[in-house]
Order: sequence, then structure tokens, then C-alpha cells
Amino acid sequence: MSLPESTDQHLWVGWNEYHLHVEKLALLVYESGWEFDQILCLARGGLRPGDMLSRIFNVPLAILSTSSYRAEAGTQQGDLDIAKHITITNGTLGGRVLVVDDLVDTGVTLQKVVEHLSKHYPSITEVKSAVIWHKECSVVIPDFSVVYLHTNPWIHQPFEDYDSIRPDQLFKRIQKHHE
Repeated sequence: MSLPESTDQHLWVGWNEYHLHVEKLALLVYESGWEFDQILCLARGGLRPGDMLSRIFNVPLAILSTSSYRAEAGTQQGDLDIAKHITITNGTLGGRVLVVDDLVDTGVTLQKVVEHLSKHYPSITEVKSAVIWHKECSVVIPDFSVVYLHTNPWIHQPFEDYDSIRPDQLFKRIQKHHE
């Protein structure tokens, strides 16, 4: 399936390009020489890159759910909600933490999360951020980013197909591939 052509307003990303960007992000962090103890990914957009980086660097993965894009099928930013608890399998969040998300759009989410961490997790000694896409309109500059977007386009990521497909439609799609 081919993607529409990207424009200044819309950036279309396929799975191969997406995975390559995450790998480039891993190399940027690695080449910086900065060592960290844990990764905190911001769900939902940061789940995939956070998981991949956690595997590549062999460090524990923590998950913090945040949400601000709910209106207009997830295309309009509203009030930011930050989950009360962070999920991590061993221990608690502390030390040097790499916060991972897919992008910084306005930067409000990343800014509020860093404030939340400093207020509620005093055992964190240092926080750096890593994202795939950094939009010019962001009030925050991430420590690590792969693609700088000066036109602030809407990014169409490959997993967004699942936002509008339901199980009955998935069944039909899979069935069609076996014909």
C-alpha cells in the first residue's frame, strides 16, 4: 500500500521509515555518550519507540499514560491528563531517566511531564528527552530528536490505521488477504 505524498501540512510515514527513525534515535542517544538507568515512555505515542529503545539499550521500561489529543478523532489538542501512577516492573522510577515520546508538537506534554517527575519522583537525578519528530512550534526543545519539522505538519503514523478499524472490519480485511 502506497502512502499519499507528504506536504508542508501532512507528513505520511510508513512502517519501514518509522522503524528506521527509531533506530536513528537510538544511535543519537548512544553517540551522545549519556548513560541512563531507565526509559519512561509516554503512552500512547511513545510506547513503540520506548519499547524498542528499552530493548536496544537493555534498560527497564516504565510507562506513563498521558492524553491530550481526544477531540476531532484525535486531531485536536485539549487539556492534558497525566496518569496518577507510573507502571514499571522492577523497583521505582529513579536515577537518570530518558523520557521517550513519538514527537513534541506544542511541547506542553513533555514540559508538564518533566514538572510532574520533579515534583513526585525525588529519586530521579537527571531527565533527558528523546523523540522522533520535533516541530518548530514546540515550546520545548528535546535533548534528542531525529527529524526537525519547520512547517509543523500533521504526522500520519503507520499505526493510526488501527484508530478507525474495528474487529469486524479487521476480520474482513484478513479474510480478503487469504482469498
